[in-house]
Order: sequence, then C-alpha cells, then structure tokens
Amino acid sequence: MNPQLSDREYQALARFRHALRVFQHFSEQAAREAGITPAQHQLLLAVRGHPGGDPPVVSDLAEALQLRHHSVVELIDRADAAGLVRRTQDPADQRRQRVRLTATGREVLERLSVVHRDELRRFRKQMMDVLHELD
Repeated sequence: MNPQLSDREYQALARFRHALRVFQHFSEQAAREAGITPAQHQLLLAVRGHPGGDPPVVSDLAEALQLRHHSVVELIDRADAAGLVRRTQDPADQRRQRVRLTATGREVLERLSVVHRDELRRFRKQMMDVLHELD
C-alpha cells in the first residue's frame, strides 16, 4: 500500500469534505426553516430511525447522536417543551424513560425527511464521482 497521496486524491478528498459541508449547511438551514434547531432535527430522526420494536431510551439516543447523556436529556427537555417528543417511563424498568415523537414531531420530521431525501438523490452522483477518484 502506497501511503503517498496524489494531487488528484487530495483534490478528491477536499471536494468530498466540501460536499459534506454543503449538505450539512443545507440540512441545518432546512431545520431552521421548519422552525426547529438542527439538533432537534437530529433528535427526531434518531427517535424515528431507532431499530427495534420499543421506542429508544436516553442512552440509545446518546449513542445515536454521539452526545453525552446529560446533553441528550437537555435536548429532549427542549424538544418536549416544543411539543416534538414525549417521554414515558419504561414499564420494564421505571428508572428509564422512552422517547416518542408527538404528532407534531412526526409531521415536522416527515417534511424535513422528504426534502433531505430529494437533496441526497441530487448529491449522490457528485459523491460517487468523488469516491471513484479515490479507488
């Protein structure tokens, strides 16, 4: 394996990072236009995208968001106050709280997810071209 990178590979990596940042900027702006923070959008997506039959607990969301437990609790508090999520005690373990989307949270997430899916479809070709240059 050659540890040296060519100019072309550096350019591809730079374009890749730029494309990621452009997508992140798009995502943050879309969340703000929907009336929520980018962090709330990520929380809603982590709740809705949680695998398994039960709603996620705080530790599940901390892992999904790569945040500390107390930071996720604060984020959930703000999202709860905004009417986006609700917490319920886990019937199997009263010490744990499960987080569910409210009807408002589901509606906001659905609108954001549709525009994100469409943006990702446009973004796909650009990303594939960059990734092929790194092969």
